[in-house]
Amino acid sequence: MNSLEQEKQRGYFAAIAAFLWWGLIPVYFKALTHVNALEILMHRIAWCVPTVLIFMALLRAPVGVIAIWKNKKLRWMLLLSTVLVSNNWFIFTWAVVNDRVLDTSLGYFINPLLSILLGVIILKERMSRLQSIAVFIAGLGVLNQIVLVGQIPWLSLALALTFALYGLVRKHTPVDSMNGLLTETLFAFPIAFGAILYFLYQGSASFLNHSSETDLTLAAGGIITAVPLILFAIGARRLPLYAIGFLQFIAPTMTFMLAVVVYQEPFDWQKGITFGLIWLALSLYLADSFVKRYRKQMEKIKLTGSN
Repeated sequence: MNSLEQEKQRGYFAAIAAFLWWGLIPVYFKALTHVNALEILMHRIAWCVPTVLIFMALLRAPVGVIAIWKNKKLRWMLLLSTVLVSNNWFIFTWAVVNDRVLDTSLGYFINPLLSILLGVIILKERMSRLQSIAVFIAGLGVLNQIVLVGQIPWLSLALALTFALYGLVRKHTPVDSMNGLLTETLFAFPIAFGAILYFLYQGSASFLNHSSETDLTLAAGGIITAVPLILFAIGARRLPLYAIGFLQFIAPTMTFMLAVVVYQEPFDWQKGITFGLIWLALSLYLADSFVKRYRKQMEKIKLTGSN
């Protein structure tokens, strides 16, 4: 096996590990159902800062926070991404501790399709025929949720929208993942640390007031957050985009199974139609990715042959 194949193999291992981690992350939050979702978020942000710094030291990664801060454009872009990812984390945390894991699964299944739509609206990109059909079918899935289930899937849509917008912002922010995450958490750290102190002062904090297990679990929020992002970054650098696009469905599939099989959340035929339509849309999305990859490979072969 040559070095290129070894790097690709490491990339697959890292990316799969990241998505498996994200797929199992509801288990962590289920252990904190007795803690307020906002307090969980504050600890997740606060403990993420030292965790990322430790990992960067171990990996000998350069810390570029000062350079980022001096760059006005980067500073504002990462401030925006901080707001988006913090809201996404809070929505996800609230959903899991309130027995809405199934809604989080739906949200992250919708996410790639919403990313396509944002690309069309904001970046003026053109959708392929398969992408247009996929987005239309996904829209039918949301419409089914409104008509048959009788409610707009606000939670799922909010998760998908905040993460899709976060991905859009970070895509156009030329900062590596670890320095980006470190900067984002540093931006939010004063608020998070202040909130933790306020909860303690008010006597409403679970931290230091409930049990040592709760304290350690909250402190582990930094590892829970940082590790999959670092693994994902390792995978993304070594794998083609189509591979990452395919692997990303590991996490919502796992959360779906956790919600239905382990946590026994209600899954009736109306929700079955919604998920069925979303899965059909995702199948077309993946088919479009493979068709584009196949065409590029054919073009390369033709160019090679002509030379």
